[in-house]
Amino acid sequence: MTTQVANSRVSVVDPATAPSPAKELFAVVKGKFGMVPNLLKTMAHSPAVLEGFLGLNAALAKGTLQARVREQIALLVSQQNGCEYCLSGHSLTGKLAGLKPEEIVAARHGQASDPHAQAVLTLTKNVLDRHGDVTDEQFEAARSAGVTDAELAEVVGNIAVMTLTNYLNELAHTDIDFPRVPLEVN
Repeated sequence: MTTQVANSRVSVVDPATAPSPAKELFAVVKGKFGMVPNLLKTMAHSPAVLEGFLGLNAALAKGTLQARVREQIALLVSQQNGCEYCLSGHSLTGKLAGLKPEEIVAARHGQASDPHAQAVLTLTKNVLDRHGDVTDEQFEAARSAGVTDAELAEVVGNIAVMTLTNYLNELAHTDIDFPRVPLEVN
């Protein structure tokens, strides 16, 4: 069963009546977060997309980038892609990962106080701006700052997962079910 949400262009799949495998995936998400976000309820129209998203997210969580750096990447990508839904969600999960309010705002601008996190965010912005084809100088700057091969791959993986969610939210006009964070930032 689906339910139309107030401003959304796409209905959401009701977790109580969702078909398998979405129902099982929703149970895992609810057990971990206490809720099933509207993004995932929208994504569940294609269990393949929902499963792929959750799988890539889980895999990236086991990678070399720390949770707070992944959240900083998510905030930067969401800001660049203009997704208020993800900015709202990742402002909350960023806080849970230990980011202070000023660090959340800084990440949206591509800034971090930690030098390694700054190198990762600079690389992320360069990858976004150049659609992956960073200059030799940008690549060498990341290398000189200690960004590893694993981190290079994980930056692209995190950009990919965020672009998926950003674009789906923008297409669907997913209703924000987190404390709203406006796109405009100081």
